[in-house]
Amino acid sequence: MTLAILVFVTVERLAELWWARSNTSRLLARGAVEYAPGHYPLIVLLHAAWLAGLWLLGWAGPVSAGWLLVFLVLQAARFWVLFTLGRRWTTRIIVVPGEPLVRTGPYRYVKHPNYLVVAGEIAVLPLCFGLTWYALAFSIANGAVMFIRIRAENAALPPAPDGHGR
Repeated sequence: MTLAILVFVTVERLAELWWARSNTSRLLARGAVEYAPGHYPLIVLLHAAWLAGLWLLGWAGPVSAGWLLVFLVLQAARFWVLFTLGRRWTTRIIVVPGEPLVRTGPYRYVKHPNYLVVAGEIAVLPLCFGLTWYALAFSIANGAVMFIRIRAENAALPPAPDGHGR
């Protein structure tokens, strides 16, 4: 079961990177602008280290069915975000001038739903494998990186009338 979970998450992340790169190229070709690219290597490093560590340390214990269920719920939320943003979804801060913010799907309720999902995943997947300290350490590191990221994204995006959306 552990192997299947780790393969799923690895393939999912690699597919997302491919899709994000494709979307980024297409958006930039339409006149989009990338904002605050300086912190992007930190995000890549954090996620690569998190996943590599799970491959290294996740083999030892059994999988917690309860935490796995929470992780699956987070995956449903992840797909909701991805499908809502569609071809606008990317791992970078890319803004097409004049294009309105997305205000449907989870963006009706929360300004940055993807970051909530990612924060949950970074904590919950290690907990599936009994790696409590790992979950805590990477959650703290992710919180620091997301503080930088969300401030940069909020500065780049036009404000929505209701304070939500992208």
